[in-house]
Amino acid sequence: MLTNDLEPESVASISAASAYVPQIESRSQWHSIRGLRLHVRSWEAPGSSPAPLVMLHGWMDCSASFQFIVDRLRRSGSVQAPDWRGFGLSASSEADCYWFPDYLADLDRLLDQLSPERPVDLVGHSMGGNVAMLYAGIRPERVRRLVNLEGMGLTATRPAQAPLRYRRWLDEIAQNAPSPRLYRTIEAVAERLMRANPRLTAHRALFVARHWTRAREDGGFEMLGDRAHKLVNPILYRVPEVLACWRKIRADVLWVMAAEQPAGRWYSSGDELERRLRVIASVRRAIVHDAGHMLHHDQPEQLADLIEDFFQ
Repeated sequence: MLTNDLEPESVASISAASAYVPQIESRSQWHSIRGLRLHVRSWEAPGSSPAPLVMLHGWMDCSASFQFIVDRLRRSGSVQAPDWRGFGLSASSEADCYWFPDYLADLDRLLDQLSPERPVDLVGHSMGGNVAMLYAGIRPERVRRLVNLEGMGLTATRPAQAPLRYRRWLDEIAQNAPSPRLYRTIEAVAERLMRANPRLTAHRALFVARHWTRAREDGGFEMLGDRAHKLVNPILYRVPEVLACWRKIRADVLWVMAAEQPAGRWYSSGDELERRLRVIASVRRAIVHDAGHMLHHDQPEQLADLIEDFFQ
């Protein structure tokens, strides 16, 4: 069923806006990675940089979301941003579950193609930040510096939770993943994004909406993202294993948090963040003000300055 949640005043506001116009146009590249066709968005600026910059998007996001930051970087050389498997323009795995280690393996094979001889600078948001942190500890020689945007990890789990978690996963597989929500127009998608994030401007919302969706042959638009991503992950989040990887990180880390996104969303206690950060050998912290979890949409100018200063 197609939906259109726009109120009349919202229709007028968005209809009067034009979509964000990139200052640096991206181009699409396609890579065969572990049997899947993965899409990589590439931006090229004249000159060279100390290390290639690779940007990793979060859950239910896509590579185009980094456009607002890229346009404000002073950095020369190339910026590469893949769409994770089952997101954006990358192929889906055709399975009924996505395993976190697959993101690590996809990134490893992708860097073999993008930067086989030099370590890279990594920027990861949310899920992408969590992947980047693990990878930097597993392959420390391949990461020069790392910027983690709201990739906080998850609340610690206990072994006793496993039976119910597996049961829930089996039940969700049996019931099938929920059908994607359909929208009549791109403007309806943009308005939905603005309701979820009040700081998102209309012209940025229209840009994001066009990259987060695809047109259906029977009319309307649906979000780009395999439905299987909505299923619960049956594997518990084992903090000791995560921290064991973080201890192996040799890269300098910039840990960036949004001022309007309390860390309590990710942790069961206030001192949990401090406990986890202590295992990282070299970590600097920054707060982005007037921003929520999608801080790369909210304050790309602040983020670009932080990233530039840190990498230089």
